[in-house]
Amino acid sequence: MINRLARPMLAALCLASTAASAADLVPVADFARRMPLTSPSLSPDGQYVSLAFHDPDGKTHGLAIYRVGDMSKAVTLIRMPPYEAPAKIAWASPTRLVVARGKVDGSIGRTMLTGEIMSIDVDGKNPDYLYGYQAVGKRAATRATDEGWGEIEGLPVQNNGHFYMRATSWLDQNRSTLYDVDAKTSTRKQMADIGIGGMSFMISPDGQARFAFGTDDSFRWVVFHREGSGWNKLSGSAQQQNFTPVASVAGSNRIYAKYSPDGKGGAFVEQDEDGGNPKIIRKDDFSEVSASGLWTPAPLRPFGTIADTGIPQPTYIDPASPIAKLHMALSQKFPGQFVSFVDYSEDGGQLMFSVSSDREPGRYMIIDTKTFKVSKLFDAKPWIDPAKMSERRPLRFKASDGLELEAILTFPKGKPETNLPLVLMPHGGPHGVSDDWFYEDDAQFLANRGYLVLQVNYRGSGSRGSTFEQAGYLKWGTRIQEDLIDGVKWAIAQRFADPGRVCVYGASFGGYSAMMVPVRAPGMFRCAVGYDGIYDLDMMYNKGDIKDRKSGRSYLTTVIGKDQADLAANSPTHLADKIDVPVFLVHGEDDQRAPFAQFKAMRAALDAAHKPYETLTKPDERHGFVKPENVEEFYNRLQAFLDKHLGGDRPATAQAAP
Repeated sequence: MINRLARPMLAALCLASTAASAADLVPVADFARRMPLTSPSLSPDGQYVSLAFHDPDGKTHGLAIYRVGDMSKAVTLIRMPPYEAPAKIAWASPTRLVVARGKVDGSIGRTMLTGEIMSIDVDGKNPDYLYGYQAVGKRAATRATDEGWGEIEGLPVQNNGHFYMRATSWLDQNRSTLYDVDAKTSTRKQMADIGIGGMSFMISPDGQARFAFGTDDSFRWVVFHREGSGWNKLSGSAQQQNFTPVASVAGSNRIYAKYSPDGKGGAFVEQDEDGGNPKIIRKDDFSEVSASGLWTPAPLRPFGTIADTGIPQPTYIDPASPIAKLHMALSQKFPGQFVSFVDYSEDGGQLMFSVSSDREPGRYMIIDTKTFKVSKLFDAKPWIDPAKMSERRPLRFKASDGLELEAILTFPKGKPETNLPLVLMPHGGPHGVSDDWFYEDDAQFLANRGYLVLQVNYRGSGSRGSTFEQAGYLKWGTRIQEDLIDGVKWAIAQRFADPGRVCVYGASFGGYSAMMVPVRAPGMFRCAVGYDGIYDLDMMYNKGDIKDRKSGRSYLTTVIGKDQADLAANSPTHLADKIDVPVFLVHGEDDQRAPFAQFKAMRAALDAAHKPYETLTKPDERHGFVKPENVEEFYNRLQAFLDKHLGGDRPATAQAAP
């Protein structure tokens, strides 16, 4: 035990150690590398763990299966075609897996489902093509009428070699059909069918589809309840906006659900299927609420909840329950980290969990729930030393119209928290997406180079409820940008930031904002970096993948509108003459979400306005660079650009805040 006199000396030693480590400059290559292993899933018998693997080249991905207790060599390693990756992996039995194929859409995009479902044995043998568009596999003879878009919807509570598949036939895209599929024989049985596309299903422990829900082609949230052989559409409620069924309560007619009360924040509830006898488990006026990482073994029950903003702090439903006590014990063992229960063996004897934080990208471990022996599986990014990373601090401030917003500040390690050069980093999306407290490469890289990073969850972002998200509709170039500018003013007023050294860097919608905020706040910024950004709003109706589906076109109409004058007034390509700072444009030439035409249009607009700019483009890159050498080059160019215009660690001449 440390005595009271020793504590000050220990604290001083800790501070000295921290100050020394602050001088460490982490190699840019460490931030450029992507996680080699993702999406771990535990086999039903607890003997194996399946993962998506990613080679360092950024091009090759596939399925890896390891024996628990020996992560040194994969039992099975299956490489997929270039830029294809497992989008989802599920164990249908201890020896049979199901894989949803996907396309890697760049580092700031996501792995896009191709609609194809494969199955394979744990040893890599007996592969089969269960669903998709190719005429291969056991069902090849019926592929002409069988082709479509499939997704893994879930697994039976009792492991039986089957899985649940949601499918949309290409012959009738206005239907969502649910099947019980034998992963070995590929035979299937229809479980449910509803005449609307893009729906997800909530399946009860007894294998019955009880709810269908999702966004319809008009970009409206809809929920249907199964009644007999038909579906009853639930009427929308102002009190329960974006109502979402989550899971059935085993052995009853009750469910867990979440919604946004009167559109503000969130609530997690237990209630009857028909909505009766509601019991609020947790409610938060500021934040949406979830039970992410806090579920028991199947049949699933939440044992705790967290708010989706701030630093995650679990609230336990029954703190005296064994599962809650286990979570509390692990949280004490890993202080300052969030413990997430990822997966269980079928008997609950083996639990895979992860620990992560603002400085820890993630560690995955197995615990025997009977002996409590913990074994390490793997680190998400083993080359990252959390001790060298920077604190990410969620704070709140009020926008100029009085609305409370969340900001996340990443402070350079070992530096005073005053008068720092600031990089505003708006997130992409913009809707339904938000920045959070957890580790992020961009923010940590910039902080390691001496910059204070400011991320603002502006209105329109997710995690705050439906009213907050909808408040950003038709406000892309106006109120959203004002929120970002208000965040900079707040950081300056708090004396965190030097008002003479502020730049903006963003990707996707953040790239759009990087061009817009200098227009909306002339004189505030010293430079702007747009990465795979959207710069011409009207072009979204003609180029890019959003326009390819009716729901995507409805989304555009809802969030940016179709008024040509308004679109032009809020497009950086039409405002280049008002951009009063040096610009750095970065783009992947094969980007499908923000097509390369957006880059060309912005470059042409800057040329016409005789504005200074730099560029970096790469072929064979999509929405965000994935090849490590390209990411490393981008980071080096980004640092040089910021250092050039913000002066690195040199304070600017004091000036009044804008």
